[in-house]
Amino acid sequence: MQNIREFVVNADNPRSIAARARQKRWQRLLREFPDLTEMNVVDLGGRPRAWRAAPVQPKHVLCVNVEGLEGDGRIECIRGDACTIDGIGTFDLVYSNSTIEHVGGHFRCHQFADTTRRLASKYWVQTPYRYFPIEPHYVFPLVQHLPPPLRGRIGQMWSPSWVRNDPEDVLSIELLSKTALKLYFPEATIISERVVGVPKSLVAIHNA
Repeated sequence: MQNIREFVVNADNPRSIAARARQKRWQRLLREFPDLTEMNVVDLGGRPRAWRAAPVQPKHVLCVNVEGLEGDGRIECIRGDACTIDGIGTFDLVYSNSTIEHVGGHFRCHQFADTTRRLASKYWVQTPYRYFPIEPHYVFPLVQHLPPPLRGRIGQMWSPSWVRNDPEDVLSIELLSKTALKLYFPEATIISERVVGVPKSLVAIHNA
């Protein structure tokens, strides 16, 4: 069972679907923002290890995360709420990967989008697609459409799942549709990242 998780969603495994999707994501990011190496970037919900592994390094990265993480010089970390963080200045680019689906409902998603626009005029906000057949946190088909008690039960019984039968974990994940992401970022271009032609995740891009 663990092999399923390794093959599908473990981005540290270079042969996994997630790792291959991440490489394509970096390539698209560089096409959209070719001057990334000269940018000051704030990563809402990010972790330093993703940037250490990136094929191109921005001038400076600030990771805002509710966890206490360790930075290293060019990659700085602060503890903060990605929806309400303030007093950190402005940046050339806001980057966020698989965070908005964890912030906690419609109002908080609007806060996240408002914070994104306040911190930079350019942004890249990625999130798993609600209608992709395999839910990436549970690594299980269509579990995102089930009631929370059933989701928790599957998380408890299905060993590849990253989610266990904990209400906090179960209720903290709310995948977005393309309509919802466009609602929060109406000025953005919404693109689909695909696996074998099927949309796996969405990205809201603003490049102005």
